[in-house]
Amino acid sequence: MDAETGSISGGCPMGHGEARSLHGRTNRDWWPDALQLDILTEDGKRADPYDADFDYAQAFNTVNYDALKADLTALMTDSQPWWPADYGHYGPFFIRMAWHAAGTYRTGDGRGGSSSGQQRFAPLNSWPDNGNLDKARRLLWPIKQKYGKAVSWADLFILTGNVAIESMGGPVFGFGGGRKDVFEPETVYWGTEELWVDQGVETRINPDEGKALENPLAAIQMGLIYVNPEGPGGNPDPLQSARDMRETFGRMAMNDEETVALTAGGHAFGKAHGAKPADTFGGAPESEVLALQGFGWLNDQDEIDAGNITTSGIEGAWTPNPTQWGGDYFRLLFKYDYELVESPAGAKQWQPVNPDEEDMAPDARDPSKKVPTMMTTADMALKMDPDYRKISERFRDDQAALDDAFARAWFKLCHRDMGPKVRYMGPEVPAEDLIWQDPVPAGSTPSDSDVSSFKSAVLDSGLTVSELVKAAWASASTYRNSDHRGGANGARVRLAPQKDWEANDPAELDKVLSKLDELRGGLSMADAIVLAGAAAIEKAARDGGHSVSVDVSTGRGDAGDEHTDAESFEPLEPFADGFRNYLKTKASVKTEDMLVDRAHLLGLSIPEMVALIGGMRVLGANTGNSSHGVFTDRKGTLSNDFFVNLLSMDTKWEMVDESGDEEFVGRNRSSGEETYRATRTDLVIGSNSQLRAVAEVFAEAGGEERFVHTFVSAWKKVMDADRFDLSHAKYHG
Repeated sequence: MDAETGSISGGCPMGHGEARSLHGRTNRDWWPDALQLDILTEDGKRADPYDADFDYAQAFNTVNYDALKADLTALMTDSQPWWPADYGHYGPFFIRMAWHAAGTYRTGDGRGGSSSGQQRFAPLNSWPDNGNLDKARRLLWPIKQKYGKAVSWADLFILTGNVAIESMGGPVFGFGGGRKDVFEPETVYWGTEELWVDQGVETRINPDEGKALENPLAAIQMGLIYVNPEGPGGNPDPLQSARDMRETFGRMAMNDEETVALTAGGHAFGKAHGAKPADTFGGAPESEVLALQGFGWLNDQDEIDAGNITTSGIEGAWTPNPTQWGGDYFRLLFKYDYELVESPAGAKQWQPVNPDEEDMAPDARDPSKKVPTMMTTADMALKMDPDYRKISERFRDDQAALDDAFARAWFKLCHRDMGPKVRYMGPEVPAEDLIWQDPVPAGSTPSDSDVSSFKSAVLDSGLTVSELVKAAWASASTYRNSDHRGGANGARVRLAPQKDWEANDPAELDKVLSKLDELRGGLSMADAIVLAGAAAIEKAARDGGHSVSVDVSTGRGDAGDEHTDAESFEPLEPFADGFRNYLKTKASVKTEDMLVDRAHLLGLSIPEMVALIGGMRVLGANTGNSSHGVFTDRKGTLSNDFFVNLLSMDTKWEMVDESGDEEFVGRNRSSGEETYRATRTDLVIGSNSQLRAVAEVFAEAGGEERFVHTFVSAWKKVMDADRFDLSHAKYHG
């Protein structure tokens, strides 16, 4: 955990209580005077300057990797006068940059992380926790300029962190490239607070008030990567800090050992900055004047030259050797008693009592001077919390164990959001398969005749179109394009915990999977599930008078329990899935907002989302086989009946009183008789003007063909969303 931050940083993914927006505060809320470019991305226009088919993985495979690393190594000690390197070495600065690029990842929705270079854009480029990292990115610009599109900013951030560790003698487990850049801020829910951490915002955890950290958030305060190094809300209580660390690191996929290793490893290097009160300096990059060209915070050259830099507000190094890997961090943590003091900037920190001179650190600008080391409240948590202390003492006494644990935890931190290992590019990809990479054994591609025979057998098996469609959707729709987890490859829908998820109708799912297992012959279960769904849709389309071929890919493998960290899949369980008309319980976010969020994670467009909803309804794919939204008298046939009947002026809709605005009844305007039942997800298609415009296309004369085409295309996209083994195979020889 890097304390150089302003304060460093399953279940329902939406907090309960007061209703809120799914997206929280936007950049426009934080910086209302900033230039707005949204108008230039209307009508499908792209912000990305590269062609739509530009392949970052292919480009990365062309880079002279050794030369790139050599240039980065040279940069570490090439101190620039406009931002001099502490101790003459930029390594600690670049470790923090890489950490903060990756450390926004959270397991709740898979968003955040390093995979798109988001640190370049607001709000991340202006978070208090990312103070002065604008300078780190500018130091990298000459190298990015030299190698151009062969290396993305997203890859460069992480590779630079690796090289920084290596250049100071630290252990590195490996590196995988191929991340892509985006060129506009991504829409991510970072919280609802109206103040940043450095403006007095409260901590998000307070057990005394029954206050828990809202899903999918992971950071403890707005504008942090992890926890406040001074303690919760600035309270220097190490045990409460340990509580926050365990919660937030856990939500970023780290266990206790990984948390301790990362904290100690990160703090083996560099220093925190709190030389003067923060209000001495300027604002964040997004709020600064044009002449500063995207620089923020500290820009006064005299102050920079004097080393009067404030970022976290905490001042000092953790060890006497800030640019050298070793065991000093734990040695000092346990050697000394520590007293609570204040930094020159007024931040609470801990200082060793009567330190020996050899245990003092050099001044960052003048190596002839010695200054005391320090610890943050978060560091003290590793000594005071009983579980953290056991791990810390073991690492203190076994340097090799710390070396290995830090290298692996750092690799996980920097690659957790990249998805399957097949997406990793470059010569330093580790050979070892790691359980958190969700490994899937290689599959084999069946022949066309085997596929045809299986699909025929499925349609003669007695399983219904609805059952087959539901099973295929349950398998594939777990995919998240945020961290590339989930999906049909591996057929984990037949393993815990997915086989028991309420949304999947476990009893019915078990029946379908058992029958498919009987029929599949040499096919993998993963292929069998997807092919059975394709066969069902082809039949449903034929019954509606349309001849379509649902050409999903094959060659998937089957994962077993030994390939699956079941606990890590719990956050993928759908709390709401509008495509199946499923809502576990009412949330503080509108149900239709959660539909859009799920569609976004599946990579769907508006027409694709609308088509899938209408198609899934008429195919009878609702969880629990409910009749809500099934606006047809020929269930199981792929038709545009959902849209025709939804938009019919013969029906008047009213809320079912006891539903709490989640259930509606449709009545014939003339007779008053009930016609259909619907949910918010159903009715939003006719209520929202943009969604209605698409629904009208599908419902108009001749629109059924367009609907069927769009539905089949969207279905195939979802079924094949995780087939990186196909799209990246050519780059792996």
